[in-house]
Formats: sequence, C-alpha cells, structure tokens
Amino acid sequence: MLFATMLGIGGLCRDIGYPVGAAMLSTVLIWAGPAQVLVFGSIAAGAALPAIAIAVSLSSIRFVPMCMSLLPLMRRDAVPATTETPAQPATPVWLMLLLSHYVAVTAWVEGVRRLPQMPQGERIPFFLGFANTVLLAATIATGAGYYLIGQLPPALAAALLFITPVYFTLALVAGARRMIDWLALILGFIAAPVMAHFALPGLDLVIGGVGMGTLAYAIHRSWGRRKAGSA
Repeated sequence: MLFATMLGIGGLCRDIGYPVGAAMLSTVLIWAGPAQVLVFGSIAAGAALPAIAIAVSLSSIRFVPMCMSLLPLMRRDAVPATTETPAQPATPVWLMLLLSHYVAVTAWVEGVRRLPQMPQGERIPFFLGFANTVLLAATIATGAGYYLIGQLPPALAAALLFITPVYFTLALVAGARRMIDWLALILGFIAAPVMAHFALPGLDLVIGGVGMGTLAYAIHRSWGRRKAGSA
C-alpha cells in the first residue's frame, strides 16, 4: 500500500509540471503521504505558499503522539561509571531529532511492536535500519510513479492517483474512535466542496479543515455538557 501510494504521489507531481527530483525529494524531506498530497494538490490549485505551509503543519500534528510514545523507547539516560561498568552518555538531542523525522505510521507500528523486546543498545540501529529501508523504497516508488503515470493507460494512471486520497481517508477512518472524530470527518467532507467554491483563493483547505474541526469540537463539548447536566 505504501509503495502504491508513493507511485500516485510521483504521478501527482508530474501532473503539476514539477521535475522528478522534486517528487523524490519531497518523500525524503516530508515523509508523509498526506502532507505531500497537500503540497502538490495545493500547488496545482494555485494556493498561497503560507496557506500550504499551515495546512502541511496541521496535517502533521498527528505525528506528535507517535513521537511521544516511540522516542522514549530509544532514548537512553546518562549512566555514571561504576567499578564494574564504564559511564554511558545520554542519547544526544540531535540524534533524537533525527529519529523523530523517521516517525511515520509504518515505522511507528513496527517500532512499538519490536523495540520493547530488544536490548537498549540495539534499538536505535534497528529503527534506523528499518526506517531508512522503508524510506528508500518509498523514494524509489515516487520516482517510478513519476514516469509510470505517463506510460500507463489513463484509467490505470487515474486509479494510482486515486489510491492516495483513498489511503488518506481510510487512515482517518481507522483512527476515528470517538464521536468528535467522526463528526469532524463528516463535516469536513460536507464542507470541502463549499469551501473550494466560496473560500478565499488558496485558503479553502485551511478554512475548511480548521473550521470544521473547531466546529466538531464545539459540538462535542456542548453535547458533553448537556449530557452532564441532564445526569
């Protein structure tokens, strides 16, 4: 699924007229399929660069809890020397920042599953090896998709491009646990065409996403207070 998604992102970059290097570099630097779709889709729609930056930042907030749960498994505190063992320095901050860049759904799932059973000294080498392998495969898939889209039948090329929004939607649905999650999704889908037509140029995604998310939160809070009052 990840490889197929990156094929679609490469084709999306080709469709807006950017070079293949930009497509592959976006995978290395952004390393988030939905955020890459936001970048290239917003550029194709003529969105303003500040609006694109805000949209990408908001879409990547989901990685914060992933980092908070995964990075402590790899961080090592400083250990003073004893008569039997030498001193061990703490994991440097620059290395933790580097590790956080690799935190995405695939690496997070495997990290949470495998790291707790590993000795402390093997966790960072394993995570970097696994994450770099996945990132390399995704980067190659992005470049392949850039050229494949122009060679495939139109229906198949469109299907590859369509995999990305479907994957993004399914990921959101899979992560929906409470009423507020479903409410935000439903309101977002309803508001998307309205915002695209009426919002300021380049700000439809930000207004629709932040606006509908805020509205869902307000409805959820109001409903919770009403239930508490009736109880």
